[in-house]
Amino acid sequence: MITKLLVANRGEIARRVFATCRALGVATVAVHSDADADAPFVADADQAVRLPGNTPAETYLRIDAILDAARRSGADAVHPGYGFLAENAEFAAAVTDAGLTWVGPSAKAIAAMGDKMAAKALLADAGVPMLPTWTDPAEVTAFPVLVKASAGGGGRGMRIVRDAAGLAEAVAGARREAAAAFGDGTVFIERYVERGRHVEVQIFGDTHGTVVALGVRDCSIQRRHQKIVEEAPGVLPDDVRAALHEAAVAAGRAVDYVGAGTVEFLLAPDGQVHFLEMNTRLQVEHPVTELTTGLDLVRLQLLVAEGEPLPVTTTPPADGHAIEVRLCAEDPAQGFRPATGTLHRFAIPGVAAEFGPARGLRLDSGVVDGSTVSVHYDSMLAKLVAWAPTRTEAARALAGALARAELHGVATNRDLLVRVLRSPEFAAVDVDTGFLDRHPEVFEPLLPAEQLPVAALAAALAGAAARRAAAPVLAGLPSGWRNVPSFPQVTRFTVGDGEEIEVRYRLDRTGGLAEWGRKLPVVELVTATPDRVVLDVDGVRRAFRVHRVGSSVFVDGPDGAASLTELPRLPLPTAELAAGSLLAPLPGAVTRVHVEVGQRVAAGDLLLTLEAMKLEHPVLAPADGVVTELPVPAGGQVETGAVLAVVDPEEDPQ
Repeated sequence: MITKLLVANRGEIARRVFATCRALGVATVAVHSDADADAPFVADADQAVRLPGNTPAETYLRIDAILDAARRSGADAVHPGYGFLAENAEFAAAVTDAGLTWVGPSAKAIAAMGDKMAAKALLADAGVPMLPTWTDPAEVTAFPVLVKASAGGGGRGMRIVRDAAGLAEAVAGARREAAAAFGDGTVFIERYVERGRHVEVQIFGDTHGTVVALGVRDCSIQRRHQKIVEEAPGVLPDDVRAALHEAAVAAGRAVDYVGAGTVEFLLAPDGQVHFLEMNTRLQVEHPVTELTTGLDLVRLQLLVAEGEPLPVTTTPPADGHAIEVRLCAEDPAQGFRPATGTLHRFAIPGVAAEFGPARGLRLDSGVVDGSTVSVHYDSMLAKLVAWAPTRTEAARALAGALARAELHGVATNRDLLVRVLRSPEFAAVDVDTGFLDRHPEVFEPLLPAEQLPVAALAAALAGAAARRAAAPVLAGLPSGWRNVPSFPQVTRFTVGDGEEIEVRYRLDRTGGLAEWGRKLPVVELVTATPDRVVLDVDGVRRAFRVHRVGSSVFVDGPDGAASLTELPRLPLPTAELAAGSLLAPLPGAVTRVHVEVGQRVAAGDLLLTLEAMKLEHPVLAPADGVVTELPVPAGGQVETGAVLAVVDPEEDPQ
């Protein structure tokens, strides 16, 4: 019997496992890096052990340090979560050899499926259809292809290549990214299927020979080959669903599978099913299976690890529909560039449960108000899941909750997720792995650009109300009021990448909005407090929630959210950057420099590669010109805003 469980992971999956442990009466142990010392998952555990350092290689990827933490804390079992060492056969064997209970499949099964080429060969012999696959780039004869990491998953170490010219660089980049994420840079190449759907089967096995399929999930909507919207049950013909169940169970039985696993497939437009890989762990998207089957998959993991038989031996019927979105700290408009910083507010309305069964909204979150989003780890903040009797109801409820959420301090993909869920194509199940490439409209922010000035006006009025509330004298007098009308109040903000918005307004003696600096729309002030402003806009009353942190102002309204920075009335002089300066969008390390000072480049040329948040980010030339500065060498660490390169478009090439 497991009495104390150590989770060798972090963030929301650690919190998820701890939640089930609390319900079962199992004591818990967290391990954490220095960067995670104050993270919510550490506070959730009964005990915590520090792993000195910040990077995964220093902390969560160190088998010796994790086993030592188990020994010091008295843990008798280890759960690997997902990512990091979750699919590392050496880790599974080391845990077992240390006399601890391993909550997962055997090291042998992990090794068999972890070598994805060997896994393909094994399952091909069992009759499972496969895509053409190569290990040697020189042998590739048809394009497009997908370069994939042999170890791990989650989109790390994956590249689509459409012609032979880009293959070598894609392979090299995938190897570096896979090595950084999983400690193994082995990659292989697979035929890429255009407009394929990514579908997968949740399987579960026990030590008594049972392997059962728990339904099909559709995870087709992806960015950077990583899923961001997942649902269960996948909308499929009955014969395809049955074939997927059969193939997945066969895959599990081929390796005597024990515990939770996922067999992933690609469903081609012609209806053909192709095996992709088997993930020997609990998946990020497991909540949609839990909500439609009524099963706690973590509880089943613990029971199976203790040698108990599975309480379910046949595929349960799906109850209703569940859709999950991955809420990430990233900017979709900037190529999904990860964002770092402090999450000043994280509030989602209507959540019925956290980390557990819910008829309605479920939240599995790794963050709370005040959490720091670090450069060292994945950008996912939380998973929000909606269950409803029908798919349409689930999508509507999930989109509504996301749209009303208050997410302040870092850029997120919230608006994109809402637009995907509300799109007619998603409603019609017209989805595939290239969905985002074909629908640029989902990248538009929820708040239209023409409504930004009204949001800025709300921010300015809330600021004025805050100043009056704090005034030591004449606090009841409207801000900026004059007996004889003169100059209006002026507040300036920046939004996005520096666009400036100037708000001009004047209040009358009653505190009402006498005028503002734009003729349209017609706006009247109803009420204004430091955190809530109600405006009548063209005859429609709208309430805005306003949250100020220093000079940052976050405005949440009925049509979308705005993140503004209030500019000082008398700005201090600042150093001027050289024209053509390219700045680091977030902290990271320059892994490679592809050009030299004095080299002529064309717009879009690759100048250098920045690694941050476990991904590589290319830095491209913004225009034709000459490279005049490269202040950071390969291997150099940079902070946000550091100059990475200067391209002078005026330089004479002669």
